[in-house]
Amino acid sequence: MLILIFAGICCTPAMNGKDTTEYMLCRPMSTEAPDTLQPLEVSISRPLPFYEKGIIGKVYSYFRDSNRERADKKFDISFIGGPHYSSEEGFGIGLVGSGLYRAGNFSNKATPLSNVTLKLDVTTGRMYKIAAEGYHIFEGDRYRLNYDVYFYSFVDKWWGIGYAMDSDDSNECKYKRLQSQATLDFVFKLHPGVFIGPIGQFSYVNARDFDKPSMLGDEPDRVFSLGAGITFMLDTRDVPTAATKGVYLRVNALAHPWWMSNKQAFSMLEGTASVYCPVWRGGVVAVNAHTRLTWGDTPWCLLSGFGGSHTMRGYWENRYRDKMEADFTVELRQNVWRRNGFAVWGGAGSVFPRFSKFNRHHILPNFGLGYRWEFKKGVNVRLDIGFGKHEKGVIFSLNEAF
Repeated sequence: MLILIFAGICCTPAMNGKDTTEYMLCRPMSTEAPDTLQPLEVSISRPLPFYEKGIIGKVYSYFRDSNRERADKKFDISFIGGPHYSSEEGFGIGLVGSGLYRAGNFSNKATPLSNVTLKLDVTTGRMYKIAAEGYHIFEGDRYRLNYDVYFYSFVDKWWGIGYAMDSDDSNECKYKRLQSQATLDFVFKLHPGVFIGPIGQFSYVNARDFDKPSMLGDEPDRVFSLGAGITFMLDTRDVPTAATKGVYLRVNALAHPWWMSNKQAFSMLEGTASVYCPVWRGGVVAVNAHTRLTWGDTPWCLLSGFGGSHTMRGYWENRYRDKMEADFTVELRQNVWRRNGFAVWGGAGSVFPRFSKFNRHHILPNFGLGYRWEFKKGVNVRLDIGFGKHEKGVIFSLNEAF
């Protein structure tokens, strides 16, 4: 993907395929008044530069125009694909599509734009992933449907449960993980920016081929989980996918009871609070606090953890896991030139079995930096390099981490 991204980094305004310069010449107005002259406009077309010719020109034009608003298109979708790399998954070939649309009357600006992101990915780390996520805002912003659906097959790693197990590198073992998951919620507007509604979650995990079978212990290698609950959301962000101002607060409360065919019954409470503050021209400070708490017989593969592409970037996703987790991040996002920018962040997080067992010595650091390129209006491609305690990771993704 990076090859195609940098094709559009130095994009300039469209010139309709020509570099045209007007020259002013003079000619007689009539034979009766030979001394009276008027301007004569002559257009001289220069040859197109190499990057605007052939297939290279088509790729250049595609990315040059990808972030332009198209009022004539009710569904504006663009795709980006190519090679990429992450420390967890290795080298891969991926295809990502980002679509923007407005429900109902497209010209009604009172209804914010809806967004959908589609992903297809294959990597040398034997990871295969198909995913769709986004939010549908109904006309007038009276209701919202948020969704995150994915399936992947991946050679994952497992260190055990709890800080003591997870911080010991000798506990590392590999296994093949197949997972399907879907999270849906449908919220109703109580007040401008305030929503509440039901939420449901389905998850199926099939773990196999452990190179250290004893590390799993008595935990089941197949887990089916179905939960339902309620979600509350306060959202005053200007652009949900790349906010520059506003506040976002979300609380999810779900129960996974035995009568919903769960062999392991548990409850989960997850909270996210984000604030976005413009600080100077092109600069935004984003602050994010997140926690996920579980009670009951939580399955090993659904324990709370961090890492990956959203929280505590640089740590292997869910290397550190327990019944409860909390993390905090402060990030500076700066636009530098045209569609190019960068981000730097710092944060910390920890896992613990219950509040009384929280240990400040188990708090893990996190920091990093990244590059941003505006793929579409309000949709950034990001390349992040994150660092943690004895760990680092490279993340390539679409949309901001939070």
